[in-house]
Amino acid sequence: LCMDRAGLAGEDGPTHHGTFDLAYLRHVPGIVVAAPRDGNELRDLMATALEHDDGPFAIRYPKALAGPFDPAGRPQVLEVGRWSVARPGGDAAILAVGPMVDLALVAAERLAQEGLSVEVVNCRFVKPLDEEYLSRRVGGMTRVLTVEEGCLPGGFGSAVLEWKEQRRLAIPVLCMGLPDRYITHGTRAELLNEAGLTAEGIARTLTEGWIRKAAAPRSDSAAF
Repeated sequence: LCMDRAGLAGEDGPTHHGTFDLAYLRHVPGIVVAAPRDGNELRDLMATALEHDDGPFAIRYPKALAGPFDPAGRPQVLEVGRWSVARPGGDAAILAVGPMVDLALVAAERLAQEGLSVEVVNCRFVKPLDEEYLSRRVGGMTRVLTVEEGCLPGGFGSAVLEWKEQRRLAIPVLCMGLPDRYITHGTRAELLNEAGLTAEGIARTLTEGWIRKAAAPRSDSAAF
């Protein structure tokens, strides 16, 4: 299943925003749900899907994928459920989906100037989660932030919270995504800014947002 216009479709208008796909597809048993960071990874995921013979495989991608694309590159078959660390770090982790990876990298660079070492992870598989990475790395972080261009209820952040709760882990997790309402018309940049899905918004959530959460009554599973 290949779904374009994932996330915010900009001037195409409210009827074209792909905001609910991650949430409703996650509930299909045995499905693989993937979201590429750029055109090269889209090609790799297409090759991976063609080799996959164990249930349905869904790939969601935006109207326009940013980043470099090598038209002569050869596709690589990826390991299903395996994420990729785009930037190593030790203090905090940003688990980002699709185009949000590049915004997270900009945010991590800005936070590095403030002395915070942030790991950015390209979570190209929303289902299944990379449980090996989560078990090995996330438990040692002081803060974890999920970022997705999709609705928060039932989305990628919810999947990470479910994984954490099932294992009774006291890992603090905040989630960023689109609000629980229909998104109106506007340019993609305007709508992302309104939702706080910008490099500035991500960096701010990892600093100011965390301070606000720490001051509130404890609720490890609350989405920001």
